[in-house]
Amino acid sequence: MAGGLAVDSSGGQFEAKITATVIISCILASTGGLMFGYDIGISGGVTSMPSFLKRFFPEVYRRIEEGTVESNYCKYDNEGLQLFTSSLYLAALVATIFASPCTRKLGRKLTMLMAGVFFIIGTILNAVALNLGMLIAGRLLLGCGVGFGNQAVPVFLSEIAPTRIRGALNILFQLNVTIGILVANLINWFTAKIPGGYGWRISLALAGIPAMMLTIGALIVDDTPNSLIERGKLEEGKAVLKKIRGIENVDPEFNEIVEVSNVAKQIKHPFRNLLQRKNRPPLVIAIWMQVFQQFTGINAIMFYAPVLFKTVGFGSDASLYSAVITGFVNVLSTLVSVSCVDKAGRRVLLLEACVQMFISQLVIAIVLGAKVTDNSNSLNKGFAFLVVIMVCTFVSSFAWSWGPLGWLIPSETFPLETRSAGQSVTVFTNMLFTFVIAQAFLSMLCHMKFGIFLFFCGWVVVMCLFTIFLIPETKGIPIEEMTERVWRQHWFWKRFLED
Repeated sequence: MAGGLAVDSSGGQFEAKITATVIISCILASTGGLMFGYDIGISGGVTSMPSFLKRFFPEVYRRIEEGTVESNYCKYDNEGLQLFTSSLYLAALVATIFASPCTRKLGRKLTMLMAGVFFIIGTILNAVALNLGMLIAGRLLLGCGVGFGNQAVPVFLSEIAPTRIRGALNILFQLNVTIGILVANLINWFTAKIPGGYGWRISLALAGIPAMMLTIGALIVDDTPNSLIERGKLEEGKAVLKKIRGIENVDPEFNEIVEVSNVAKQIKHPFRNLLQRKNRPPLVIAIWMQVFQQFTGINAIMFYAPVLFKTVGFGSDASLYSAVITGFVNVLSTLVSVSCVDKAGRRVLLLEACVQMFISQLVIAIVLGAKVTDNSNSLNKGFAFLVVIMVCTFVSSFAWSWGPLGWLIPSETFPLETRSAGQSVTVFTNMLFTFVIAQAFLSMLCHMKFGIFLFFCGWVVVMCLFTIFLIPETKGIPIEEMTERVWRQHWFWKRFLED
């Protein structure tokens, strides 16, 4: 085990060892991200399978098979097809409203368990779906799982992790999201080749594996000391704190959590408290980071990567293969974030990624604008390779910055009394704009053509400016001391805190 760091209550890091209990607990809890990522990745590949389209979306199937579509950009423009993908996120944004009080009153552990149960039931419905209604119902239940899981897991990880490796452990959630996407792409690649036209059922059914992992993990882990103390279980909270920190003298950290918890108990309406002026800094940053995260265009690419590659001229196998490549890049780049976030800090990763995302999307727009017309979608090998490289460049920059940090920064900056409510707003905003992109992307691609990538470029410029001026550095700062050491020291946000 690693050695600890001494602490004083004025602003150091609390003494803690990096214990096996913490690592195992974080790994088990972060499987909620694995389920979320699998749901993101599986939909794009399944919706590109002819047998799936023929059964549930015959209009799209006929349009592609008969070649009656007017523009190559409009092959998959269908509201029902988009609803299959986006319904999950619509359910998630509603579910997160109920997940917030569950996280606060029942604890992080039980909320994760509820997410696992939703995932399991939704997976079963999707795998045996006989009609579009069953398919959408399954996606809605999966969405409930996403709402509860994305609410509880990032908070659990931030509260259980020692301060000096909080960023790396919290990013395990996003790492699992990327692994889930990669696994989904690999499975789609294999199941698309299965004769008989039932490969899509296998793809959807295998979501049961990460669903079971989250459910079992939620049964095994202890709840966080913060959650136990907040619910009046002081002795149990102290015992868990000793267990996860690997030391006997946890009084400094325990006393601070108790003090903050007592303040939290005075708050009867956390959502109303969240709107107070003093909570404006973390609230504004949390909301806008979710908006920016979606308007980078990442989920447009991850949802519809096989569809997108087929649109620009790749064959069916080649499009799924290219999606697998982007999945590998996504995972490897998230590992970069795990290793760098607690050393380089949050702001450096965010700003570097903005430059990289802008350049890569600009190149994609230029290539598609010059080479892909309404009636000609044949890219020569050189340009096709360039598109894949630029997509990978874009995905890599997102994966080590706005992807994981979009969840990490909000989860570590809200005070305890509004943490569950703040995380709820974070998840709600993320799911709302994920739904918007998922529901609109194929139509936007049809009408805006290559210009959609210029649209996302414009948003990247805005988020770069937002980071420069309004996102502070939170590296190495205990989560209970953000007010004094971050917001009161920031040139702009300090005006929102009264003395």
